[in-house]
Amino acid sequence: MSREVIRSGRAAIELRHGDSLVELASLEPGSIDVVVTSPPYNLGIDYASFDDGRSRDEYLAWTARWMALVKRALAPRGSFFLNIAGKPRDPWGPFEVAGVGRQSFALQNTIYWVKSIAVAVDGEDLSVGHYKPINSKRFLNDCVEFVFHFTHEGAVELDRLAIGVEYADKSNVTRWKAAGADRHCRGNAWFVPYSTIQSRDKDRPHPASYPPELAARAIRLHGLERVRRVLDPFSGIGSTALACAELGVDHLGVELDPGYHAEAVRRLRARAVERATSRSLFERPAPSP
Repeated sequence: MSREVIRSGRAAIELRHGDSLVELASLEPGSIDVVVTSPPYNLGIDYASFDDGRSRDEYLAWTARWMALVKRALAPRGSFFLNIAGKPRDPWGPFEVAGVGRQSFALQNTIYWVKSIAVAVDGEDLSVGHYKPINSKRFLNDCVEFVFHFTHEGAVELDRLAIGVEYADKSNVTRWKAAGADRHCRGNAWFVPYSTIQSRDKDRPHPASYPPELAARAIRLHGLERVRRVLDPFSGIGSTALACAELGVDHLGVELDPGYHAEAVRRLRARAVERATSRSLFERPAPSP
């Protein structure tokens, strides 16, 4: 196991190269406030160092083991955000994983990560975002993934307005006392598109990463003032780590593959150099009233 700690303001971003089961078992009980992660999906994805084609029973048994360790590490009022997807020919995977999560947690919210959407604007269709097209006469293009929000008992209070949006109808601001700050809950459909890249191998060298903004929204939703440390046991190329660096919260990431781990370290170091003079990687959080 190798370990890198990168400072981002007051935050310590720790990245470990190792097995998540081993590293999770080493954590102090209740020492993690938020978990944001995206484990292998068991869809035959071509990861560099992980067999993503196990039998479903073997995969779910492995999932139960690491989830039990997450439960042990998660603080009593903590949040566990699990991003997972299926595929048209195997749509049950996310629901089976959620069923495993039910053995250890309560499912408090189901969030739909919308990667691409087509909407009618002034009578014209507008397509926004990126998706992987499906060449099939049976299936629709898959534009959504799940983010399951687990907690110990389903009763964790959230900072919903930290990721809130303005009212489209401004008359609500004057009619309702609760709307005085001109913010309302964003809801559970989050449009977070991938940024455009020129080369996957150079710009996003991982087959199943998510944008840092997705992790940032989850952390802000939990409530920044209640976050001591964020965990990502399948950190890949460091999307959650980048979010934590921007938000100024401590982070622990674990990655099995040495190449992905090295890329995460490179990205965090590069961002530490850039962030003093560049814009944020994602939208700034609105202050809660």
